Amino acid sequence: MPNYQAELDAVLRALADPTRRAVVERLSVSPAVVSELAAPFSMALPSLMQHLRVLEDAGVVSSEKHGRVRTVSLRPGALDVLHLWLGEQRTPAERQADRLGIHLARTGSKDS
Repeated sequence: MPNYQAELDAVLRALADPTRRAVVERLSVSPAVVSELAAPFSMALPSLMQHLRVLEDAGVVSSEKHGRVRTVSLRPGALDVLHLWLGEQRTPAERQADRLGIHLARTGSKDS
């Protein structure tokens, strides 16, 4: 098992919720203040803050407070662990597909 398993688990848990995924999609464009992030959702501000806390605890976002305004941004490289894990999962499947392609090419040429 990779040594980044705990980080991967935290990111996957954080992104399992559609609201949190929508927040991450929005933050991929630019940082935003909490009130701006809350606008598209029909939920109370404390509920959105809970979602942001989950994302922050997982290391996906970071926030800064300036006066009464909290700005949230996507942490650079926060989703790299997903890319790494998906790449590791894709490799065996791609090898199997390559072997199948070779097999089909061989058997297809014999039928000609």
